[in-house]
Order: sequence, then C-alpha cells, then structure tokens
Amino acid sequence: MKDTAFVLIVEDEVAHGEAIREALQRSQFACHLVTTGREALESLQTRPPDVLITDFKLGGDLSGLDVLRHAKQRHPETEVILITAHGSESLAREALSQDGPFRAYDYLIKPIDVDLLRNKVGRAAKKAVSLRESCLLREQAERAFDFCGIIGSSEVMMREIKRLKKLAQSKSTILLVGETGTGKELFAQALHQNSPRAGKPFKVLNCAAVSETLLESELFGHVKGAFTGSVADRKGLIAAADGGTLFLDEIGDMPLPMQAKLLRTLETGEVLRVGSNDVQHFDVRFVAATNHDLGEQVRAGLFREDLFYRLHAHAAIRLPSLRERREDIPVLIQHFIDQANRENKTSFTGVTPEVVRKLMNYNWPGNVRELRNVVTRMCIETDGPVLDVEHLPENLLMSTDIVRVGPPNLAGLSMADVEKLHIINTLRMFGGNREKTAKALGIGARTLYRKLRDYGLR
Repeated sequence: MKDTAFVLIVEDEVAHGEAIREALQRSQFACHLVTTGREALESLQTRPPDVLITDFKLGGDLSGLDVLRHAKQRHPETEVILITAHGSESLAREALSQDGPFRAYDYLIKPIDVDLLRNKVGRAAKKAVSLRESCLLREQAERAFDFCGIIGSSEVMMREIKRLKKLAQSKSTILLVGETGTGKELFAQALHQNSPRAGKPFKVLNCAAVSETLLESELFGHVKGAFTGSVADRKGLIAAADGGTLFLDEIGDMPLPMQAKLLRTLETGEVLRVGSNDVQHFDVRFVAATNHDLGEQVRAGLFREDLFYRLHAHAAIRLPSLRERREDIPVLIQHFIDQANRENKTSFTGVTPEVVRKLMNYNWPGNVRELRNVVTRMCIETDGPVLDVEHLPENLLMSTDIVRVGPPNLAGLSMADVEKLHIINTLRMFGGNREKTAKALGIGARTLYRKLRDYGLR
C-alpha cells in the first residue's frame, strides 16, 4: 500500500490489546487501542479506520458484534476482524457468512499468531483502501460533465466551459491557447455548436500541415489557370464555411505573408482568390488555435503584432494541460474505456485504483490525446474485464513521475470553494490519508473531519 493503514483495536484485556498494537506497529501500521465498545464508537466518529480489530466479547453494554454493526453502518469500506476465544469460532464464522452490509472480513482465535495477524490485517487494509478509492472515483464520476464531448469534473474546466458558452453567442474571433493534445479542436466545435451558426458548415485548416505555396489556395481558393495544374476554379475553405465557422488550427505556424492576407480578411471580410481580381465577401466566424506563445513569437519577429492584437481583441480561451486538471483523469479513463468498448466490441468495466493512481501521477506531455491512446491501447491488447497495473504500457509501468502542478487560477471562487479545493488536492496528494492531510494543512484531525463532513467529502 502507498500509505500507512490505520487500524482501530478494541480489546478489554489491556495487555492483549497492547501486544496486538505493538505487533502491528512493527509492520508500519498506524494503530489506536481502546478498551470498550463506547470508546470504539467515539473513535469511529473521529477517524474511520481501514481495519477494525475487535474482541467478540467486550466488557460493558456493547459487544464486538455491536461495534461491527456501528462501524459498517458509518464506514462501509472499513474491514472488521473479530477476535474470539478457542471453542467459540462458530460465532465468528456466523458473522462472516451473514448477508447484508454487516459482514465481518475475517476472524482470529486466541492465542493470536502474530504472523497470521499481520497477514490478515494487511489483506484487509488493502481491500479497504481499494474500496475507499473506488468510492471516491464513483463520486467523481457522478460529478462529471459531458459538454459537447468535453469531459471533466474539475473547477478549471467548468470555468472555461462557462466562458465558452458566453463567447459562443458572439460574432467575435476567438483564440484558443493550449498545449498539444488539450482538445482545442473539440473546443472549437463546441463554440460552433453552441452559436447561432450551429447547423451551418464547420471547416478546419491545419496551418502547420499545408505547405506555404498551397496554403493561400486552401484558404482563399483559386481560379482556373492561376498556377500550373489549376485546371478549374476552386473555392477555398473560407467560401466553403460561408455562414458557419472556420477553425484555423496551429495559426502560430502560418507564414508571415499569409498572416498579412488573413489579417485583411479578418478586418474587411474580403476574400481574393489566387489569380483573380474580383473581391468576394463571405460571412464566416473565425476560431484560431495555437500551442505557441504568440507574444513571444511577436517579439521574435515570427508573428505579426497587428494580427496578434486582432486575435486577442475580443477573447482568448486557455485550455489547461492535463497536469493542471488531474482530478479529471479518472472520468476521462472511464470515458475512453466506454469509447473503446463501442469501437472494438469489448466489455471492459473499468480499472483498478492502482492504475488510476499510476495514471494520475504520470506527467502527461501529450495531454488528453496521450491518455486516450494509452487507454485505447490497453483495451485492445488486454483481456477484460478490468484493466490492471500489468496492462500498462512499459513507459508508464516504469515511470516514477510525480506531476508538479502549478498554482491554479482561483479567481472567481469563493473562500469556501478555495478551502474545499485545497483540502481535496491535499487529501489526494496523501492518497486519502487523513492523518497526513490534517498535519499538512496545519489543523487537527477533528477539524479536518468536520470540514470533510461540511463539504460533503466523507
């Protein structure tokens, strides 16, 4: 396990309880010992254990079965191991065999074998941690959104989508800025689909994929005889997108001479086909995208300053890298699994929490596109139904990258939202370990649990 598991020991024989605690602490478990059922209930309210070890018979008004029921009712992911005296194993086996939510994980018979104790607690803790992580993933999935194919649950993506919805209604030229693989074309399509131009043409030109000599013809069109091989008139993508949207991808790679011609079209709406003297006018909304720092390119003389300000005159949307929206990774994984199932007629149900942890710690240079390729490859090369760590590509399996996340843009969030986000990120950083989280936040464990409850994170 990645982090120290927390074990609550309930034993009214103090010496016996201390022996159990000492044996488990030597195996790096964090332990808390109480001697009565009432003390156990108080501890359950303060901190949910990964594993609860309780004697079947306890002094006082609560038995080990009472503690079991309270623990499973409050924290279903907690695994419970019962301790019973020799000769009364049937009572413990009954607790293991019963149906419903109050089933024990296992039992131990006095006198306890230390090696057996450590083995059972280790397996129970691993199961509890996996179950807790699965619950967190399910909660994330329930909060997820799918806006025109844009998948996520993070605050940063929700803010950009909110801006997208507003900007889609305008006629303004929009600049999309983001690393390769962040989904710029998907955002451009969403802008078009949510604009008054929806239903009209949506055309795409990758400025980096067309040679300089052909780019002008692709964009503006040409007339017959304009150059060798032009045997007929051909309308360009601006004309083809009339009434709709033209997406100019990787505009930072457009040659300077073409930038001047594009600027004139943006300012006047005029289009002059190659080899023609007749000016045409078309109604087109332009959306441009780049993975370059255009400001730096202007300073280097690679991008026209007037075109730069023309593109920035109205609005720019910055698409965050996958490193900045790690909380979206579990939702995206499931989305790509569902896609692979439809395309390849497979029946994968999901991934193990260990796979999610590994993918969330990877430093995705190719962003969402790279994640999609990894998940798709795993689904193609693996027998289902669940993707596990051994199914990861070798570069990810061997990777020890830990994502370094830059400070997020918190503008527009309330102080409560900022605190909630900070708690979520710190909790995730420590793999759900609440003790380490509280210490890192500089607050007491009780305060952390109260905040988790208040923000609905428990």
